[in-house]
Amino acid sequence: MITFSESTPELKFYPLTRDRWEDFEKLFHTYGGPGGSCWCMWWRQTTAEYQKNKGEHNRRAMKEIVESGLVPGILAYAGEQPVGWCSLGPRKDFPRLLRSPLLKPVDGEPVWSVVCLFIAREFRKSGLSPRLLKAAALYAARQGATIIEGYPVIPKKKGTPDSQVYMGLCQAFERAGFKEIKRLSAGRAIYRYYVSRKCPFLTNPPPVYPRKF
Repeated sequence: MITFSESTPELKFYPLTRDRWEDFEKLFHTYGGPGGSCWCMWWRQTTAEYQKNKGEHNRRAMKEIVESGLVPGILAYAGEQPVGWCSLGPRKDFPRLLRSPLLKPVDGEPVWSVVCLFIAREFRKSGLSPRLLKAAALYAARQGATIIEGYPVIPKKKGTPDSQVYMGLCQAFERAGFKEIKRLSAGRAIYRYYVSRKCPFLTNPPPVYPRKF
């Protein structure tokens, strides 16, 4: 297990913009990421579209999103190395989420959704996920979001493969300040963070850096 100490490279968090695309590719290719098929397009497509576009087509589709100027998520860095990813955006940006019978809206409030967390293998179980969630929520709050929502998995048994908990774990959301608002099933819950003027993300934020030029 990696713990953060004085000898650990400084953690920084950046929105995924055009100038950071190569870092995103590196993270997905080098550290056991879903670069072979998904490229974090699962929630943005129908099942038929996803099956048709696995791999290179999905990579290009995500790159087109980034090239358009839309920020689809936040990258985490240890020093200069990309080591984590959080996909988020307004709920309306994720068509599959809108159609999900399990993850249907709790109410009519506009929310930003966290739909994927990916941590490089050597940084898993290190406490990076809560810090990445805080950074993602800060970014959303700065874009005007008032509610940030996540859909973490509740594993049925120990040793659940990481590929099955890509939407995060309840403990990570709780450590990031989110609260459970609805238990959907034995294996899934909805967590929210409500942004307010006293929001700790705004008054005592983790470092989220702007685009580099």
